[in-house]
Amino acid sequence: MANDLSIYRTYAANWWDGSQRFLRLLHNIVPARMKHFATVVGRWTGKRVLDLGCGGGFMSEALAREGADVIGVDPSAPAIEAAKVHAREEGLAIDYKVGTGERIPLEDASVDCVVCVDVLEHVEDLEAVLDEIGRVLRPGGLFLFDTINRTPLASLVLVHLGETVLGLLPRGTHDPARFIKPAELGALLAKRGFDVGPIVGLAPSGINRRLDFTFGRFPSTQIMYMGHARLAASA
Repeated sequence: MANDLSIYRTYAANWWDGSQRFLRLLHNIVPARMKHFATVVGRWTGKRVLDLGCGGGFMSEALAREGADVIGVDPSAPAIEAAKVHAREEGLAIDYKVGTGERIPLEDASVDCVVCVDVLEHVEDLEAVLDEIGRVLRPGGLFLFDTINRTPLASLVLVHLGETVLGLLPRGTHDPARFIKPAELGALLAKRGFDVGPIVGLAPSGINRRLDFTFGRFPSTQIMYMGHARLAASA
């Protein structure tokens, strides 16, 4: 089954133990995301940030360590429980909630920034999710994202090679039909009053001691890309 989100429940207990290669890969992407997003945000300290689709908390913890006031939302209750347990162990005050992108459990105009990584290509209703992001952001707030481009190359690399041949990801993780072209996402955001910034590529950039990929910015956006958009101050 494509876009099988049950894997996030199945492996919730393993989120932080390093036993699952695909979770190690997700963890390894965090530094590249944080480095790029910092060029847009500057300092995280004092900002109320929603990590939408937070899973077991990789991005949430990275944001909290940079001084952000973090709320993590994810539809998987087991993943949220794993995130809560690990945050307590690390002494991090993160507000985790079970919820979906289509119905975010937050008040209107209540956050300064929404971070949404490895999520948009999985949601059931992309337009509803973008509506909700616009609703919870304060006027002038930032939406920071990464997702997968809908190209033959992305399908080949992430689905055929990544899932079927190399087994880097569980089979059924992705549905290529849900991948999103940058121009499509930009148009949907512009329609909702966002000023869309530059798009940059994201890809493996090295290999660590466990023979897992590390990640960084990449000249091409044909597979994965990162970007940001700012909600109009008058919204």
